[in-house]
Amino acid sequence: MAQRKTAKTEPGTDKAEPRRGRGRPQLRSDEETRVIILDAAREEFAANGFAGSSMESVARRSGVSTKTLYRLIPNKAALFEAMITDRQEKFVSAVRLRGCGGGDIEPALREALLVCAERVLNPDVIAMQRMVLAESDKFPELARTFYTKAMRRTVTTLAKWLAAEKERGLIAVEDAELAAGMLLGMVAFEPQRAVMFGQQPLPKRQELERRAQRCVALFLGGVRISGVPGALSAPREAPC
Repeated sequence: MAQRKTAKTEPGTDKAEPRRGRGRPQLRSDEETRVIILDAAREEFAANGFAGSSMESVARRSGVSTKTLYRLIPNKAALFEAMITDRQEKFVSAVRLRGCGGGDIEPALREALLVCAERVLNPDVIAMQRMVLAESDKFPELARTFYTKAMRRTVTTLAKWLAAEKERGLIAVEDAELAAGMLLGMVAFEPQRAVMFGQQPLPKRQELERRAQRCVALFLGGVRISGVPGALSAPREAPC
């Protein structure tokens, strides 16, 4: 009869030494694997749409097993939401780092608007929005997820930025959420519609910089508190 192996006991203690697990050690953490999966999901959804994609196709594209994928993310709807949330969290961090440094409201607001415009007019975001619009009748939860996790989150992020500047005494806005929506509408939504309908290519960064500068001038001309330095006069050309 084979003898049963027991765990070794360290001298001077009654605690057993833990037995080593079998198999190869994990090559990367779950968090690293999750990042790879979400990147692959973005590519898969953009290429084949939500209906044409599957958990299996995302697993193949990411190079992980379906078992690992399902362990980390339970279904396709959760995968879509995780992908949107992950990208939006990165965007929120970028706005906080790039938009809120410096004491003068004009360059800080211009930079914050530029970050938001680049986000809205990102090729991946445009492709994802086209997919959501095309499939929202069959999958209404896609539209809800994209609207709440991406579109509204962008507005809310800018609104919080404006509210903070109001607290610092640099601008006077009654409704920061409303002001943020109006600013984003000026700087990004008109070119976004032109791109979505195939009438214009995505604007280059230099074009977005000019547009952001004009929109900031229009906005601050109406909300800047008297006496705050760095005042801009509204541009003479047609508003953006």
